[in-house]
Amino acid sequence: MPEVDKYAVIVAGGSGTRMGSAVPKQFLLLSGKPVLYYSIAAFLEAFTDIKIILVLPNGHEYYTTSLLELFPSSANITVVNGGETRYHSVQNGLKKVHGEAVVFIHDGVRPMVSKQLIHACYTQALEKGSAIPAIPVTDSIRMVRSGGSDPVSREELRIIQTPQTFLSRIILPAFAQEYSTLFTDEATVAEAYGNEVYLVAGERSNLKVTTPEDMILAEALLNARLKNE
Repeated sequence: MPEVDKYAVIVAGGSGTRMGSAVPKQFLLLSGKPVLYYSIAAFLEAFTDIKIILVLPNGHEYYTTSLLELFPSSANITVVNGGETRYHSVQNGLKKVHGEAVVFIHDGVRPMVSKQLIHACYTQALEKGSAIPAIPVTDSIRMVRSGGSDPVSREELRIIQTPQTFLSRIILPAFAQEYSTLFTDEATVAEAYGNEVYLVAGERSNLKVTTPEDMILAEALLNARLKNE
C-alpha cells in the first residue's frame, strides 16, 4: 500500500443547542475529557503522522486551549474557524490540505470512531477514491406524505456516518464549487461535482452525540471499550 499524506478535518463548528447546555457539546466532558478529545485521539492513534485540522466555532478559546493541552506538542494540530454552514466549515478546513493526500472529514461529536474504521476508510479511499461509512437501517421506516404515510423498504437504505474519506484530488475541487442547500454531507458535494462515491461498512458504536441521552450511551460504550483494552 503506498504511503501518502493524511489529513483529518474534524468539524466541530456547531453550538449544540439540542444538548440544552451553555457549553458547546464538543467540549462537554465524557469520562473526564471533552467529547472532541476522543475523535482527535482516535486519528492520532490510527496514524502517528496524520495532520489534524480542527474546525471550531469562534468565542471558545478557553475550551480550545484546554483541549489542545491534552495532546503532546508533537501532535500536528491546526485550528481554523467554522463557517456559516457545515459546507463552509469543511471548506475552511480543506484550505489547509496541500498536495496528494487522503483526507478524512469527521464529525467532532462522534467520539467512538475506531482505529479499525479509520484504517478501513483509508484503504478503500486509496483503492476507489472515496470511502463513506454506512450502516444498515434496522427500524421500520415510513415516508410521510400529505394526508398519510407509506412504508419504505429499509433494505435499500443506509445510515451515513463519518469519517467520509477521499483522495484530495477528488474532494478539494468539489469544495470549490458553489454552495447548494442540497449538500447534506461531503458525499453529496463530491457527487454534485461528478464523482461516484463508494460506501464502506460503518460501525453502530460510531454514534453522533446530539442529545443528553447520547452522552449517556457514549459514556457506557467508552467504559466498555476501556475495560476490553
